[in-house]
Amino acid sequence: MTDNDTTVTGWVGWGVFAAVVLIISGIINIFHGLQALIGPDTAYFLGEAGLFSLDIEAWGWFHLILGVLILLVGLALWGGATWARVIAVILVALNAIAQLTLIAAQPWLSLAVLALDILVIYALTVHGRELKAR
Repeated sequence: MTDNDTTVTGWVGWGVFAAVVLIISGIINIFHGLQALIGPDTAYFLGEAGLFSLDIEAWGWFHLILGVLILLVGLALWGGATWARVIAVILVALNAIAQLTLIAAQPWLSLAVLALDILVIYALTVHGRELKAR
């Protein structure tokens, strides 16, 4: 079946859901990145081997850049761009990995964002073709 033969069903709402979640997630990541860049420069963690210090500036830049990219791809996905589906899946997978690294610091938020990332990947891989037809 070609893209021109794709019929729009009720499942197109999953694609719109994915676009909205990407836009909101991008904004939240931008705020987290800015918070890390503006806040203190070092975080301290107590582990079994001793005390670890971590420079969070790189973490802040990562989330700021990832947030801007996710926001832009979410807006393009809202417009029905085909390339945005592929890029969105890649960026959401990176966001899921980033949330796994934060699960010790903020478990409930990380699990909620991870669940949304999985839903977005499902929406874009299974029902993403209908966005273009919309």
